[in-house]
Amino acid sequence: MTRVLVAPDKFKGSLTATEVARALRRGLNAAAPPRQDVEVRCLPVADGGEGTLDAAVAAGYERVPARATGPTGEQVDTAWGRLDDTAIVEMADVSGLARLPGQELAPMTATSRGTGELVAAALDAGVRRLVLGIGGSACTDGGAGLLQALGARLRDRQGEDVGHGGGALGDLAALDLSTLHPRVREVELVVACDVDNPLTGPHGAAVTYGPQKGASGGQVTVLDANLAHFADLLADETGKDLRDSAGAGAAGGVGFAVVAALGGVLRPGIQLVLDLLDFQRHLEGVELVVVGEGTLDAQSLRGKAPIGVTRLAREAGARVVAVCGVNELAARELERAGIEAAYAISDLAPTPEASMRDAAFYLERLAAEHLPRHV
Repeated sequence: MTRVLVAPDKFKGSLTATEVARALRRGLNAAAPPRQDVEVRCLPVADGGEGTLDAAVAAGYERVPARATGPTGEQVDTAWGRLDDTAIVEMADVSGLARLPGQELAPMTATSRGTGELVAAALDAGVRRLVLGIGGSACTDGGAGLLQALGARLRDRQGEDVGHGGGALGDLAALDLSTLHPRVREVELVVACDVDNPLTGPHGAAVTYGPQKGASGGQVTVLDANLAHFADLLADETGKDLRDSAGAGAAGGVGFAVVAALGGVLRPGIQLVLDLLDFQRHLEGVELVVVGEGTLDAQSLRGKAPIGVTRLAREAGARVVAVCGVNELAARELERAGIEAAYAISDLAPTPEASMRDAAFYLERLAAEHLPRHV
């Protein structure tokens, strides 16, 4: 019996990782002639951003439904994951760009409050370890909303709570962490983070990622100044200034809040998620692993999901093949990464629009036509 593990990341804007994995499995199972001695298993993966919760659930975590504050203050139906005493919270699912009403960007007012509400729910449930995936956020509020949801008091000069978003941080006059959730210091808090930006400055959260979240040049300047002001007050409160630490600028500054105010630690996203999924156990007896993401490029080689999976697969003695929407890597680069071949939808689809629209159809074709030769 030849065992194949299909472990792709999402194809952003097109298919979730679970949908990608299912399409590839259908293609492999439909290959002619069918192989009765091939067992295909699916284990979608993620790097801490969108799809992290789905990957955890596919690996055995319980999905815990919740209702929380979306990025612009509306209530959204979301969830967090639990396995024994470990919880997973995916920021993208509650405070992410996909949660913006009508997809209208809100650079000055989007809040991380809902993410904090999910963290609080997990703390109330008694977990001992909490993993926070912070990719795909819609906000640039320095994690202020998250801290407010966990009980911190952020007040203006009139003693009122400051409003939502990074734009409101200019009104901040006083910050009090003594009212934080009583269990927040009792748990191991780990953040899946794949960027090393500081909180402020030319490489900070506002300048680097603000435009992607809809901020104009003038708004970027205001947000950067407001984040610096927030960092000043948090440094006064905690006695340490961590605004320049690697990853502080992640998710609009949520990385900063978790490390500086909550004592959390940042870890590379794919490594952390694969550890949580107990990925090495799923590799037992596997001879071929199929990895994938929307675009295989130089950024992929810097530690994104397909490369993280490939590294563990090769260590376990399995061969690796990749599928993608577009492949920008040369054969030599793929070989150095440990991938013996890569197959792209763009080689089949007549247009980029068709690649996106009919991705599942083309993935089935790729799997049926190319993957059997590697089994």
